[in-house]
Amino acid sequence: MVKGLVIGFLLAVVILAGAVFGYLASGMVPVATADPPMPFEKKLANMALNAHIEKQHVVQSPVAADEPAFLAGAGVYKEHCAVCHGVPGQPPTDYSATMFPMPPQLFRGHGVTDDPAFESYWKAANGIRLSGMPAFKTKLTDTQLWQVSQLVAHANDLPESVKKALAPDVPPSATPQTPTATGESSKK
Repeated sequence: MVKGLVIGFLLAVVILAGAVFGYLASGMVPVATADPPMPFEKKLANMALNAHIEKQHVVQSPVAADEPAFLAGAGVYKEHCAVCHGVPGQPPTDYSATMFPMPPQLFRGHGVTDDPAFESYWKAANGIRLSGMPAFKTKLTDTQLWQVSQLVAHANDLPESVKKALAPDVPPSATPQTPTATGESSKK
């Protein structure tokens, strides 16, 4: 009886493994960024990510959640993060719209303001596999990572000075032109 159960269990495992292998090898798995996600893909990925972050026991932020930290974080964010995660009041960039999964727009809706700063810190420092999110721990200082993390954790209640610092830069060619008496144009 026990021998039959063990053989039945092993046979079920072999059949299941063969079915998974067949599915992967058949070319039916959605791997293109334009393909729809597989069933439960987002739920399983988020479950694994959250469990891993919790296991890491990231410390609380040594950077205060105040205007100077937000302003410093805004500069780092615009240089390293905005192309994928956007800025307040602007639509997602064409670049981010082509990614899968699409990067969260951190200043639209609730963004990651419901995440504690340490979670955003971990994601920015370590990156997220198979998502396009790179690791910045070798590119940014620990203080810069915490400043950006505090910024996005408080994205819904930023001071006006920080919102202005996050505004997209207006390129010089966008400055209005006015004609002069000689018919040439000059910048206002």
